[in-house]
This record gives sequence, C-alpha cells and structure tokens, in this order.
Amino acid sequence: MSLDIGDRADAFVLHTLRCMGYSSLDAIAAATGAGSGDVESELIDLAVAGLVTRTSGPFGGWGLTDEGKAADARAIADELAACGALTAVTELYGRFEKLNPELLDACARWQTRTLAGATIANDHSDSVYDGRVLDRFASLNRRIAPVCDGLTVALRRFGRYRPRLAEALTRAESGAVRYLTDDTASYHSIWFQLHEDLLVTLGRPR
Repeated sequence: MSLDIGDRADAFVLHTLRCMGYSSLDAIAAATGAGSGDVESELIDLAVAGLVTRTSGPFGGWGLTDEGKAADARAIADELAACGALTAVTELYGRFEKLNPELLDACARWQTRTLAGATIANDHSDSVYDGRVLDRFASLNRRIAPVCDGLTVALRRFGRYRPRLAEALTRAESGAVRYLTDDTASYHSIWFQLHEDLLVTLGRPR
C-alpha cells in the first residue's frame, strides 16, 4: 500500500477533513476534487471505523474523532518519512510564514476600511479601494504559487491548493466578493487550510 496520502482516497479524505475542521460534504468534496458520492462513501467507511462522526440537521456536517486525529497523525508521519520530504516542507513552510502576515492584513483591509479616522465595515461600494486590495491578493497569489508547486513536488497531496486559491481569486475579481474572505471556498479559507496542513505535516501547534 502506498504511503503517499494523495494516492489513497480514504486517507486523503480523512486528512482533508483534519485540515478543514468541521465541514459539510460538499465542502469536503470541493477541497478534495472528488465527486460528492465518492467522498460520502469514504466518509461512511471512516465513520464505521470510528475515525469520523456526522451531525445531522440543517447545520450538520462531518468532523474527526480523537481516534481519527490520531490515525491521521500516524499516516502523516509515515508519509513524511517514506517520501523524505521533511527538509523540503520545512523550508517551504518558512517561505509561507513570511507571506502569512501579508495575507492576514489583506483580509483585514478587504473586510474593513478607515474613514475619517474610524474603522468601518467595507461595503464594497468603492471600486478603487477594492481594486487596490485585490491587487494585493493577486501579488500574494503570484508569490504563493511557487511555494505550492514546491510542496506538491515534495508531497503530491498539496497539489490541490494552488488551483483552489486561483479559482477563489478569479471569482472575487469577477465580482463575487465573498470568495476572498466570506465563504467556505474563499481565498482566506483555503489559505487557512494550507496553513493547517503545513502545521499538521510538521507536527507543530498553531
């Protein structure tokens, strides 16, 4: 059996959910790039194994159990050792860390504005202001791309992040403003998942 999590649907779904946190089926499917039916089948099998749990209802979703977190941690450690990727991922995480404060600042500027010395919510009525913030996101996206590429070379499961980030930015630039900070498929949400994935991979606390 391959130790590369990207080659194993069950392990990839489990790890994706670990990085996302409590999520809906559709969100998990979008993150993995697999069909909802296939992902649901994997989640049901993982639930039978006691690794995930599902809450029903309009706000229901899927989450990892303690056993699931432990199983994912073991799989990640085995994968990292088998692929010899520790040095590469550590170096690339350092590059990610340098960009992360810029991303957080860009998100804050997208959500709020300062007028007459007061901080107010950004209602996105000023296209010039929004355009400047979008330019910052575009710059960040250009600079995170080689980091994502390097991570994908080290561990193939990182390959979903670059296209997902690019898609979220394209949607925001096309006028769907929620795809920068206010949607489960937003640029900020995907960046957060990448950050979590790096921390989990390296065994570091947030």
